Amino acid sequence: METPTISLFCLSLFLFAATLMPPSVSVCNAHDKAVLLKIKEELGNPYALTTWQSGSDCCKGWYAVKCNTTTHRITEILVQYDDNLSGQIPAAVGDLPYLELLFFHKLPKLTGTIPETVAKLKYLQMLWITWTNITGPLPAIIGKIKSLTYINLAFNNLTGPIPPSLSSLPNLDYLDISRNKLTGSIPPSFGSFQSKDFSLRLSHNQLSGQIPSSLGDAALDAVDLSRNMLTGDASFLFGKNKSVLSYVDLSRNMLSFDFSNVEFNPTKLQYIDLNHNGIYGKLPEGLTELPNLQFLNVSYNMLCGRIPVGGRLQSFDQYNYLHNKCLCGNPLPVCK
Repeated sequence: METPTISLFCLSLFLFAATLMPPSVSVCNAHDKAVLLKIKEELGNPYALTTWQSGSDCCKGWYAVKCNTTTHRITEILVQYDDNLSGQIPAAVGDLPYLELLFFHKLPKLTGTIPETVAKLKYLQMLWITWTNITGPLPAIIGKIKSLTYINLAFNNLTGPIPPSLSSLPNLDYLDISRNKLTGSIPPSFGSFQSKDFSLRLSHNQLSGQIPSSLGDAALDAVDLSRNMLTGDASFLFGKNKSVLSYVDLSRNMLSFDFSNVEFNPTKLQYIDLNHNGIYGKLPEGLTELPNLQFLNVSYNMLCGRIPVGGRLQSFDQYNYLHNKCLCGNPLPVCK
């Protein structure tokens, strides 16, 4: 008969203690929360953002949102893999003053243009908008976001020229605007990127003209200019001084230069693709001195002479050498 009495006493004690406990305190910044709810509304209140509710704490359990644990300001928006989310990138994203990462990926119904309000994000480090259907030009005003270190705008429908202002970003070390519909030439100012390990990816666009020689001064780790309409010389992208260069893809352009005397730094170079151009001369002996070379394709050019023996050159398939003027030797037929 004592057990029910003890249980009732314990329950009463618990309920009394609960009345003394403070209610759950929301730490989410009120301004940031209001902006997020506006973004949700402008995107048509998608199912993916169901957790964004006015009655809950945006720093606790809201999908695709991250807060600074000390200031409780929104630092990241990361939305991806949603076939139903639709609308334009809300201009309100520029009203999150402490945003460091803006990430939209695999959102095929995301349309419109990149809002110029992103230039207000003075702490933004990563701008990542890929595999969407955004259109329009790449805003030159992005060049004012000095904190940017990483820009990836690949697989969209951006049009117009590449703004030279991007080269004024002092901390940028990665730029990928490949697979768009960009036109015009590569800005000569692109040789002034200050990074000591820069990746530049402009492939699958409609860029024309010559590759600016200033790029020869940039500390490029990776450069992909493939599938454009670029002309002229590109030999200056190589050289003994290119100690960080690991990846070069210039394939399917209209480049024309003598490959015979091009020099290479053997430190990091792993990937060279020059297929479908008008490159002439001989394969340089320096190719045999690249111990880390994993891929070489010089097919569909105007090269001649014997393939140098040594290094990894004989390990590549013959199709990587075919359709040249008179290239011969292992793995191609013997020279006559």
